[in-house]
Amino acid sequence: MPNSIHCDLNLVAIVGSLRAHSINRALFQAAVEVAPAGVTISEVPIGDLPHFNQDLESPPLPDAVEAFHALIRPANGVLFFTPEYNYSIPGVLKNAIDWGSRPSGNGSLSKKPVMIFGAAGGRSGTMRAQIHLRSILGNLEMHAMPKPEFVLPFAGNAMENGVFTDPAVRDQLTTMLEAFADWIQLLKQRDQVPV
Repeated sequence: MPNSIHCDLNLVAIVGSLRAHSINRALFQAAVEVAPAGVTISEVPIGDLPHFNQDLESPPLPDAVEAFHALIRPANGVLFFTPEYNYSIPGVLKNAIDWGSRPSGNGSLSKKPVMIFGAAGGRSGTMRAQIHLRSILGNLEMHAMPKPEFVLPFAGNAMENGVFTDPAVRDQLTTMLEAFADWIQLLKQRDQVPV
């Protein structure tokens, strides 16, 4: 049974793949299932976001963008589940981040605590994508948890019928979420994120 967190946390997740049965979507589902008591994880859909275009920023914003911001703003933290495409993050994920960074200096993603997950069928485990993502998030003053990291190569070995069933992986997800809860509390104590 997942451990209890000392305060309730509302986390939002951005899955960087639009594929219904992607490895990283399955990883997100597993994280929801093993989240410690007191931690709620909700997905912020990105598939309906238009291509970022500053011409669309004049009020009213597109409905999908308004909904995107409305889900992120009250969250205590953001979880990214990213594949690796061509040594970097997927274009749909970058597009979501671009919308989340706006308006300049007051985007919904700005200064949020963040944790990054990535799983891949090959040996990279999304290491290069995560490095690029950390660089992007730093520009938004997001507080990415430095350690522990979650990079899962050969993810298919931990899955059955598209579901992460490996107990070690599921335990690691719980441990990561517990560590992220501690990270959020540390940032609050340092007054780096809103209480």
